[in-house]
Amino acid sequence: MTPDPASEFGSGPQSPYTALDHLATMVAVVHPDGRCLFANAAFEHVLGLSRRSVLRGSLFDWFVDSQQLRDTVAAVVRNDYSTSRLDALLKRPSAPHGEPLPVHAIVNQMERENAAIVELVEIEQQTRQDREERALDQAQATKELIRNLAHEIKNPLGGIRGAAQLLEMEVESRELTEYTQVIINEADRLQALVDRLLAPHRKPHVVVDVNIHEVCERVRALILAEFPRGLAVQRDYDISIPDFRGDREQLIQAVLNIAHNAAQALTERIAAGDAVITLRTRIARQVTLGKQRYRLALDLHIEDNGPGVSESIRDRIFYPLVSGRDGGSGLGLTLAQTFVQQHQGMIECDSVPGKTTFKIVIPLP
Repeated sequence: MTPDPASEFGSGPQSPYTALDHLATMVAVVHPDGRCLFANAAFEHVLGLSRRSVLRGSLFDWFVDSQQLRDTVAAVVRNDYSTSRLDALLKRPSAPHGEPLPVHAIVNQMERENAAIVELVEIEQQTRQDREERALDQAQATKELIRNLAHEIKNPLGGIRGAAQLLEMEVESRELTEYTQVIINEADRLQALVDRLLAPHRKPHVVVDVNIHEVCERVRALILAEFPRGLAVQRDYDISIPDFRGDREQLIQAVLNIAHNAAQALTERIAAGDAVITLRTRIARQVTLGKQRYRLALDLHIEDNGPGVSESIRDRIFYPLVSGRDGGSGLGLTLAQTFVQQHQGMIECDSVPGKTTFKIVIPLP
């Protein structure tokens, strides 16, 4: 009788591959003929099948065109080369329309057994991680630029304002006094802008237990107070999300900045009476943020049915002083991103005409 690989290489504490269950990527250990010795929990989750079901078949059966993967696994096991990479399409029986999942496969040798270890990384996940890393690097560079520029502007501003005040005391003409007032007022306006740029970097954190739904309810109340007619703010909450340590006021400001931008983009729909903003909370599992993996994370969506973010600024909306509307300061999303990143989180935007979603992901304990 042929032993069941599921019992021989199970997921219990005695399995030599148990540690692979803690990886966020899909991992399988296979013989050259495709028989699975092990498939980790991520593999089960993506396929939507139990581990026993996965192990009873051939790994190659789960691919749309498996010939290249077959050849690669065989070559690696023969020691033609120690590792190889290729792109493939993974079948997903649990997908709504059976659509295959594009993956990047990494095949490595196993030292002791006549087998190879196959790691599958979702191409979309890899692209997202690369995008997150670029966003973090860009945010850090932006912070340094803002700090340096703000300090360079702040010092001469004080001198300009002081000189204008002294000049105002000397002149007697009312018309000339109006000019000095323009200088003083514009200096004050620039000073306020500099203070807003510097505030996120110098304000001390007030860390408390944060309930994300209290944050959302506060934001909802503020938005409805400003836009009492024509706008509905809908809730779609997962009440099982636990509290986490964070700066409550910073998070309120971050969510409020995004929701307020959404409300301002909905001007036409508010006038028509069918504007909708949705606050949706979920738990995300096995999330990688800033090269670190977290078992659980908060997944907060702020969604609106507005015209969408202009394609010309879509890739730059988190940059300082970039705004999609006349009169906007271009600081709201920059500050939101800064506050979320200070909680080890990330913000992403997905926008098409009729639906814009800002997604905030923050690690949970």
